[in-house]
Amino acid sequence: MLELCRITEALLIGNARSACCDELIQKEGVTLCINVSKQQPFPSMRVGTFRVPVYDDPNENLLKYFDRCADAIESEAGRGGRTVVYCKNGRSRSAAVCMAYLMKHRALSLPQAFQMVKEARSVVDPNPGFRTQLEKYEQELERRRSKGEGMVASSSC
Repeated sequence: MLELCRITEALLIGNARSACCDELIQKEGVTLCINVSKQQPFPSMRVGTFRVPVYDDPNENLLKYFDRCADAIESEAGRGGRTVVYCKNGRSRSAAVCMAYLMKHRALSLPQAFQMVKEARSVVDPNPGFRTQLEKYEQELERRRSKGEGMVASSSC
C-alpha cells in the first residue's frame, strides 16, 4: 500500500515507493523531498529535493546531517510547505532524521520524538548506530540550549 504518514502538519515520512508516487506527493501537498539514501530515486514532480547520501548501516554518520535536515524541514514549514522524509523502507534512516527535527525544533526529548514518529508510522526502528547518534544529538541540543545558542522551540508547523 502506498502511503505517506503524517507526523506534523508539515512533516511526513514514508518509503521510497510511496515518496516517488507523484499522485501522493501532489495529494499531500509536498514541496520538499528529503531522500535519506544513496540509491533511491526522487519523484518526477517538480518539488525541492535534498539527498542525504547514507546507507542503513550503523557505522554511517547520519549525525552530521541532522541540523541541516531539521533546519530545511523547519524552513519549508515556515513557508507553508510540507516535507516528506524517506529512505528505502521508511524505517530507520528517515525516522532518525524526523526525530532529529522534532528534538531540535519542537524541543522534544528523544523518547518523545521516537513515540511521535512511531505513532505516525508503526514500522519505524532506527538501527542501533543511528539511535546512538540521536542520543549524542540530544546531548548536543541540551548543551546548546543551556548556553543559550538561539535554540527556541517552534510550533509553527
